[in-house]
Amino acid sequence: MKEYLDLVRLVLEKGVRKPSRTGVDTLSYFGAFYKVDLAAGFPLLTSKRVNFNACLHELLWYLSGDDHIRNLRKVTKIWDAWADEKGDLETAYGRYWRRFPHPVQKSHAPLAPGETAPVEEIDQIQYVIDEIRRNPFSRRLVVTAWEPGNAERSKLPPCHYTFAFNVSPDETGSPRRLNCHLTQRSGDIALGIPFNLACYATLTQMIAQEVGLGLGHFAHTIVDAHIYAADSSSPMAAYDHVAGLREQLTRALRPLPRLHIARKPFAQLAFEDFRVEGYDPHPSIAFKVAV
Repeated sequence: MKEYLDLVRLVLEKGVRKPSRTGVDTLSYFGAFYKVDLAAGFPLLTSKRVNFNACLHELLWYLSGDDHIRNLRKVTKIWDAWADEKGDLETAYGRYWRRFPHPVQKSHAPLAPGETAPVEEIDQIQYVIDEIRRNPFSRRLVVTAWEPGNAERSKLPPCHYTFAFNVSPDETGSPRRLNCHLTQRSGDIALGIPFNLACYATLTQMIAQEVGLGLGHFAHTIVDAHIYAADSSSPMAAYDHVAGLREQLTRALRPLPRLHIARKPFAQLAFEDFRVEGYDPHPSIAFKVAV
């Protein structure tokens, strides 16, 4: 996919080398942005094979609202490095997507010492679906996974921390296409971004189908877009991603696949209801995760 390869080139050419918390240096670029037309095909990279099954399992885990990975561990090990020994995960995106805590204070009077306000949980995903049906041109179709108290103590605060939907009209002014914009504080170009792209493209298609809209664009802003870089003589040489990304840049683009989703209510969709058709990527490239 050209937009992704352009992002790789941008960070390789313009990125500034700096240290990271993992102990591996990065080539870092501030404020990267790209946009893809979802109607042109499902944006699963063809310059290397992306494990869509793992991506889908992760997305469905988010949508479950779970704050542990005990069930996710049965199908993918994506989050093992950041969960505790019981499988509990402080940075559980779906917990905030589906159960964001909202303190309810019934009056403006200050709370008494030791008193806490009762908390209700907000299902942000359901709110977006309902609001699109009520008011499709709303500019408030926002979901956030960033809760400051959680972020302060978590091993890995949310990277892709907020996203917003936007509906485009047709030539008559009627709602036609659903767009999504994702903001990400930190983006690993080799490993994370291909997953994020496929994940949010899938979510956008799921919601578009639920509310009867076509597919629009997916736009992505990455505050710190980075590539892990290590010299061949370094003890961290195994974590270098530069060589693998340069290999992708030499590969010819192939046609994008299509994602088919069963015609079921959003809440009833399961793993077997998704099918990718026409995916013919170049071979996989191994990238080691810097934890």
